[in-house]
Amino acid sequence: MKLVQRENGFSIVVNDKEIIEHSIENPCIYVGKGKGTYDMFRGNFKVKDYICEKIGLNDFEISVENSRVIVTFSNKGLNAIKVLFIEEDGRTVVKFLENPDNFNRFWLRLKAEKEEHIYGCGEQFSDFDLRGKNYPLWTSEQGVGRNKNTYTTFMAESMDQAGGDYYTTFFPEPTFISTRKYYCHINNSAYMDFDFSHENFHELQIWDMPEEIIFETGETYLDLVGKLTALLGRQPELPEWVYKGVWLGIQGGTEVALKKLENVVEKGVKVSGIWAQDWEGIRMTSFGKRLMWNWVWDKKLYPGLQEEIKKLRERGIRVLGYINPYVAIEGSLFKEASEKGYLAKNKEGKDYLVEFGEFYAGVVDFTIPRACVWYKEVIKKEMIEFGLSGWMADFGEYLPTDVVLNNGVSAEIMHNAWPAMWAQINREAIEEAGKLDDVTFFMRAGGTGSQKYSTMMWAGDQNVDWSLDDGLASVIPAALSLGMTGCGLHHSDIGGYTTLFEMKRTKELFIRWAEMAAFTPVMRTHEGNRPEANWQFDSDDETIYHFAKMSMVYTNLAPYTKELVKENSNKGIPVQRPLFMHYENDERSYSIKYEYLYGRDILVAPVYEPGKTKWNVYLPEDKWVHLWTGKEYSGGDIEVSVPLGQPAVFYRKESEHVELFKKIGEVKHMGF
Repeated sequence: MKLVQRENGFSIVVNDKEIIEHSIENPCIYVGKGKGTYDMFRGNFKVKDYICEKIGLNDFEISVENSRVIVTFSNKGLNAIKVLFIEEDGRTVVKFLENPDNFNRFWLRLKAEKEEHIYGCGEQFSDFDLRGKNYPLWTSEQGVGRNKNTYTTFMAESMDQAGGDYYTTFFPEPTFISTRKYYCHINNSAYMDFDFSHENFHELQIWDMPEEIIFETGETYLDLVGKLTALLGRQPELPEWVYKGVWLGIQGGTEVALKKLENVVEKGVKVSGIWAQDWEGIRMTSFGKRLMWNWVWDKKLYPGLQEEIKKLRERGIRVLGYINPYVAIEGSLFKEASEKGYLAKNKEGKDYLVEFGEFYAGVVDFTIPRACVWYKEVIKKEMIEFGLSGWMADFGEYLPTDVVLNNGVSAEIMHNAWPAMWAQINREAIEEAGKLDDVTFFMRAGGTGSQKYSTMMWAGDQNVDWSLDDGLASVIPAALSLGMTGCGLHHSDIGGYTTLFEMKRTKELFIRWAEMAAFTPVMRTHEGNRPEANWQFDSDDETIYHFAKMSMVYTNLAPYTKELVKENSNKGIPVQRPLFMHYENDERSYSIKYEYLYGRDILVAPVYEPGKTKWNVYLPEDKWVHLWTGKEYSGGDIEVSVPLGQPAVFYRKESEHVELFKKIGEVKHMGF
């Protein structure tokens, strides 16, 4: 880090990259005061801010002590803010030391270049390159449709405030990577808004005094994500059993689950798990089938499940369940938590009840150490000891801003921190049980800290349709952006989840989604919120045969996938990667968001439109081989045939895994 002084200003330069530029005419820091309002309905937030003042801190005084640079910013001698610039562990760290006027709005401007690209900010579904827009960072429901110009989003917004927008996400994070080869991370959980729409600067707005802002550079993008994950943490490798086949999302009880399992196994589907999210019971609402939210085995719905788990394990098939950080008021766990004082309170000191769609639940207060111990014991006893090998650790983004927490910190600040705290509960329960190499969980909500606690992310509740913002295509930039934020293990509900306003999952959509899922770390189905309205993996034999083929592709690819997962665990390099991560000189690759590299050697271009028999693909300059035909390409724009069961997938001719890829390309199935 270098401080370069000029007559009317200064710059902070990190490894020859000018990151911060300040002058009297164009200050890098603004401060102010504001009052935010948060209108929440079932996890969907309308956030507004009333800004009382915004002051540019033009004036500055610099003092240098060894490698410590302290700058006192002010405006005409008033409103002074003292900021420390320092190197720590090879990183440039900005620390705000003094805020005597108690400002609660801060704007930091970073130097930008016109041709610069920006990636990250957590999980972004509509965009991969974030340049040109602003991105509010607040964990919430991702929204239905997420495009204000569509009928679906209009209806969802009108009925339940649930339409969402291009930036709404379960997993926001104040972290991004620039093509200037640096990352920026803000260590704070307040509401933020990162604005990348200006030509000469990026403006980062924070609704709190930042604890610290961290910058680090890298020679390559592989180097850069490695350094970022060294800071934020890395995910562990997945248990060995995961790679043996798909996870079948099945609901309805023991008999239904076993019958569906045997039907598809007989037809060649490779199965490693049954994911029975209703293991603890169901409730029916106008939205569709929901769960009971009392994390105890429902013996009536799943009679004999404990014994069946043992039998299935002997066959190499595991059973997975579901849990979230709330307890429904009808259940025994709510009563126990309430009596012990483990639930968050309202302003009157009573248990805070959150409405989740025609039922209510209490919020387990993770700022109470004893409550954390209690909830981990629930997971260890009712799930791990019971025999479950994994689960969906759902929600985490609903924490209301008017809830009163035991630690006394405002829920406005704790809201974005909550998903990572929820991840920590799950991770520690597994580690305390000594099962990290055998039990896993997957989450949709996240934030800073999820990298080191969450064992796997999933993309949340996509629509069962072809929409770019909320359908099959949207999970591709979601995976890529999370990878650039430090979470390199990602997957999605095959076929999507949300069925509303007459939309229905079609046979073609399910098959195309399964094709893509074969080239992700985990293949998992979901019945959706209205199973009877949607095409399922066993709706007809042809679907089962297609599904069987893709499950074979997935299992045959396991040696390669395991290497990628290990690389993510050791180096922080994501499994699904943007093209430019390995082709930095290819300018075109920086704007591609609907293709990805699966590791170094496979390129996947999922078919995300209906009725397609041909598909246009861009290949960076290299020697590529079409997986299904063996035809060779050298790069550029090409068109390939994409019959069902043969997605647009290519491998590098010079890969050390060529023989494995050839065998995968030859995968057939008796149903074809």
